[in-house]
Amino acid sequence: MTYPVDQLILTPDDVDLGRSPLAGQVDRETFVLGAFNPGLTRLPNGNLLMMVRIAEALCAPISDGHVHAIRWAGGKGAGRYVLDAWPLDRVDTSDPRVFRLMESGSRVMGLTSLSWLLPVELSPDGRERIAIHYDHAVAPTGSWQCYGIEDPRITRVDGRYLMTTCSVSPERHSTTLYESADGLAWTFVDIVLDHQNKDMLIFEGRIGGHFWAQTRPLGDNYFVYPPDSEWRAGPSIKFATSPDALHWKPHISAGMRPRAGTTPSARMGGGTPPILTSHGWLTLWHGVEPGGDVGIYRTYWTLLDAADPSRLVATSAEPLLEANPVLTQPIDHQMYLRDVVFTTGIADHGDCYVVASGEADLACRITHIPKAVFVP
Repeated sequence: MTYPVDQLILTPDDVDLGRSPLAGQVDRETFVLGAFNPGLTRLPNGNLLMMVRIAEALCAPISDGHVHAIRWAGGKGAGRYVLDAWPLDRVDTSDPRVFRLMESGSRVMGLTSLSWLLPVELSPDGRERIAIHYDHAVAPTGSWQCYGIEDPRITRVDGRYLMTTCSVSPERHSTTLYESADGLAWTFVDIVLDHQNKDMLIFEGRIGGHFWAQTRPLGDNYFVYPPDSEWRAGPSIKFATSPDALHWKPHISAGMRPRAGTTPSARMGGGTPPILTSHGWLTLWHGVEPGGDVGIYRTYWTLLDAADPSRLVATSAEPLLEANPVLTQPIDHQMYLRDVVFTTGIADHGDCYVVASGEADLACRITHIPKAVFVP
């Protein structure tokens, strides 16, 4: 499907690492592995704000017989960053983004990059960059995120901006909450979901006085559905409710699940925070088809009942967005993944929605999608 506006708005070359939170603290050269998976919201001045995940990686993670990981190590103010070294005979380095400890009984990995969040202000239609706000970057501030902060999703409820993120550390892989009065300056609130509960999306509005959210708990084991079931077991989208956006209770419904016999059968997860339309809550999500290095990621859409979001109203069988090699051709030399589009933000813009996505885990993509597409 083609759209009137579909472009890359931010690429790795647009990021100035001289203004990174890590600048001057790591004695090795770094580069932008990816500037991607942006949260999106509209600022009080009418402009759009992307909160972009910047994966800052070591240019040469392997040296002197060791592989190295960047780690936030605490301290006053913004803290400090150090490099940890692991002997090559103890790790698997076949994936340049991560290394795996071979001697561990559990699946234990390290990262060759550290992610922080960069606010990028766009024009009201999202087609032009207005400013990059390095002074409001969000970086690790505690041991629970010593390996970085990933994949922000932004929601505005009752005039308050809320941002969920994934915080990575040896302690836990948790969901953390930030808040802002203006959508630009963010304050850490707390950990709200514990280990490996990814893609938390807070609905943009309360339902029956409660906050609602989509979550995606992960694990090593899933139990099989009956052979004739319409569903396929695996990672799926669940619902949770909260009185205050801090304390969350899982909803008893089964949530949104992969359907047997469909293309996105490997797994699915949340994309954009659900927004209320005349047809119900609109949510864009990613479905993964087996193939390639990490699978083929596409974007789909679903409408949920306005009063009871656990009830599905309509859903798309065909993908809304797919990876677009035409867009990434100018940065093809930087590509390390293909067939991946990961949609993470949505904003109302008259007759269309401005949709923000991560393209190939490398760049930020802006697409205008007519509202007429989302009719049950």
